[in-house]
Amino acid sequence: MKTIMLVFGTRPEAIKMCPVVIELKKRPEINTVVCITGQHREMLDQVLQTFNVRPDYDLSIMKEQQTLFDITQNILSGIRTVLEEVRPDIVLVHGDTSTAFVSALACFYMQIPVGHIEAGLRTYNIYSPYPEEFNRQAVGLIAAYNFAPTETARQNLLQEGKCAETIFVTGNTGIDALQTTVQSDYANQLLDWGADSRLLLITAHRRENLGKPMRQMFRAVRRIVEEYPDVKAIYPAHLNPNVRSIAETELQGCDRIRLIEQLDVLDFHNFMARSYMILTDSGGIQEEAPSLGKPVLVMRDTTERPEGVAAGTLKLVGTEETGIYNAARQLLDDTDAYNNMACAQNPYGDGKASKRIADLLINTELQTL
Repeated sequence: MKTIMLVFGTRPEAIKMCPVVIELKKRPEINTVVCITGQHREMLDQVLQTFNVRPDYDLSIMKEQQTLFDITQNILSGIRTVLEEVRPDIVLVHGDTSTAFVSALACFYMQIPVGHIEAGLRTYNIYSPYPEEFNRQAVGLIAAYNFAPTETARQNLLQEGKCAETIFVTGNTGIDALQTTVQSDYANQLLDWGADSRLLLITAHRRENLGKPMRQMFRAVRRIVEEYPDVKAIYPAHLNPNVRSIAETELQGCDRIRLIEQLDVLDFHNFMARSYMILTDSGGIQEEAPSLGKPVLVMRDTTERPEGVAAGTLKLVGTEETGIYNAARQLLDDTDAYNNMACAQNPYGDGKASKRIADLLINTELQTL
């Protein structure tokens, strides 16, 4: 029996890894072990509860004001003991977090094969996004198996010299998660508040956007809301106190903008499904929202998800106030422009990525490369 260990530690990872955990646990041929690092704590626990996933190991590394140095050191020292005890045949990591990078590094030191879910995303600017672009490239150097969400991601890996036999296009597991979370009978008082308007859902948290870029992002949102009487906005404020301080300064005092606490994954996915448009600097939302028919304005200068831009589901608008304002205004004023984005084909999969990954893990001979 193959022992497969999945390691994740942040909310976005958990959303995309829990469907894989659930699928693997259906397979009697596999001994599935879940290790969480706790890189995020409260937000991670909410996702685990939503998907009813119970970890076998919890490194619980999170502490106040933790730095990348703290995260790296604590995961590396904590996961060694788990790997020595479990002795997995393969370890699955996801995406571009410090948890993914450090866990893969530990596996490299112990010569344990790594499977990289959501492999091959690239901006080729090592500081954008930071530190995620470095993390995913570093995991790519180590990974023996690359589960790429799209053909574009596969081509990136081939151009970097990865063997074609190690790359599998599976779709994105984040689309799988929506099948569990989005509910036709979902209700929430905040959505009742926004029911008479075109609702903008905002997310903003990236390190590289702190300071002036984030101020301009929020100013663009406020400008749009104040100009359009039928528009309201909801921003689930990120837990980072520096982000919250900027949001409070720029967004408070407008009765059609609500700053709220972070939503759990079930709530957030249903807010997305009922919004009119999404403005974000996040990554996974760029994949999730198009499958719900929601146009996405990406408030970043680069994106590792160019498939969405090419398909027309995403628009890269930068972090300047005027650029964001003009892009949002076009979608609010031009019905054809809005419908072209809302109805564009989602390039990120059909909700069966987790099944494909499980099938591959069962049917593929494990080997180090």
